[in-house]
Amino acid sequence: MKNYTITVNGNVYDVTVEEGVSGGTAPAARAAAPAAPKAAPAAPKAAASAGAQGSVPVTAPMPGKILGIKAQEGQAVTKGEAIIVLEAMKMENEIVAPSDGTIATINVSVGDSVEAGATLATLN
Repeated sequence: MKNYTITVNGNVYDVTVEEGVSGGTAPAARAAAPAAPKAAPAAPKAAASAGAQGSVPVTAPMPGKILGIKAQEGQAVTKGEAIIVLEAMKMENEIVAPSDGTIATINVSVGDSVEAGATLATLN
């Protein structure tokens, strides 16, 4: 028998595989209980201090890469106005303001990779 550690979608598994048997098919691998998960990667940019943080978060609807930032901190925006351009699945997606307000923080930079649900900016 041989033991392997395999990572699938960020989950770590310890797997034991039996040696092949001559004249027959190879036996199926049997998975042991999942090993302790590894720590999630750190956020690419630290969030602003709590005093400067806005009350309305603007989040990424899907994972992707930041291609452009169309608004600046302190800028007034209206509901539906583009704030950030996110590339996902080779398409450019405009991330828009969920409501009228003022940009309190921009939490990403051009070139950053973000996960779904990541806070990209906040509004007041």
